[in-house]
Amino acid sequence: MGTQRPTKTRYILKPRVKTKKIYVGNVAVGGDAPISVQSMTYSETHNIAETVEQIKRLHFAGADMVRVAVPNMEDALALKAIKEQISLPLIADIHFNYKLALEAAKWVDCIRFNPGNIGEKSRIKEIVKACQERSLPIRIGVNSGSLEKEFDQKYGPTAQGMVASAEYNIKFLEDLGFTDIKVSLKASDVDRTVDAYRILRPKNEYPFHLGVTEAGTIFHATIKSAIGLGTLLLDGIGDTMRVSITGALEEEIKVAKAILKDSGRLKEGINIISCPTCGRIEADLVTAVAQIEERTAHIKTPMDVSVMGCVVNAIGEAKHADVAIAYGKGSGLVMVKGDVVARLSENELVDRFVLEVEKFAKEHG
Repeated sequence: MGTQRPTKTRYILKPRVKTKKIYVGNVAVGGDAPISVQSMTYSETHNIAETVEQIKRLHFAGADMVRVAVPNMEDALALKAIKEQISLPLIADIHFNYKLALEAAKWVDCIRFNPGNIGEKSRIKEIVKACQERSLPIRIGVNSGSLEKEFDQKYGPTAQGMVASAEYNIKFLEDLGFTDIKVSLKASDVDRTVDAYRILRPKNEYPFHLGVTEAGTIFHATIKSAIGLGTLLLDGIGDTMRVSITGALEEEIKVAKAILKDSGRLKEGINIISCPTCGRIEADLVTAVAQIEERTAHIKTPMDVSVMGCVVNAIGEAKHADVAIAYGKGSGLVMVKGDVVARLSENELVDRFVLEVEKFAKEHG
């Protein structure tokens, strides 16, 4: 009788906070629905061709829904033609002018407005009425930089001020009999964002849209979003999300999916474990990992794969992976679930590894 290999112990995630399920078009948000990923076009919305082109790019990148800016009536009037040419649920982003929301509500799947800049409550009542007539959800989008005057004066641009604004506006909609609500509490820094979501979460059951606003370029936005959104996801908080990156549509979706996957909230695709480069490496590991990442990008089956470049890390990591390469000097091993399936020269290992990954995906997909 052989020695039994110990099973790999996995971290057990906190359960997601139970929230009300609403629908943005045909996409469920909250409840037991998967955490959805969205983005926002940066075209002038009245440029219908460019806006549709950007939405289609987001669709093929894996977005679940898309938001467009509606700063003027020309943009609002373009929404009908845009909606006719896309398949993603469409969200209208409204600021200042409530009449834009009334026009947008005729065509879109959700209205997002910032209560801090809409103005009189009578205007919000009209937006609510328009959404009720078409069964559209509303996202209450609170931003730290544009709180209502009373909350800004009392709290300043703090997490407490954001939460107070959100609670006030949630109650206002509830008093009008409207409960198809989702909420966002965004600041441009991680700590205020996380604090605000954590404070508000126990106080209601509405789904939360996560995001760190104005996060910057790919480098900075990725770091801020990974820390902020990743922290909240590990806490079980979040039902839909956007990674805000300046001028990078597909990258927003790519980074968001990576955060979901690495936080354990998305069980999909390849998790590549590769050793840090150091002087012990006995193979061209950088090239190998790049090839593997590109050639396995289509795989949706969840699996851990390991690509290790020396004997120090190789066998220990490889035996716990679903599929692995353990490089030695000029040659190496391909392993599946800790069992050696091939001993090959270095230039043959990647091809065999990809073959085993595809086989594993077919058998376990």
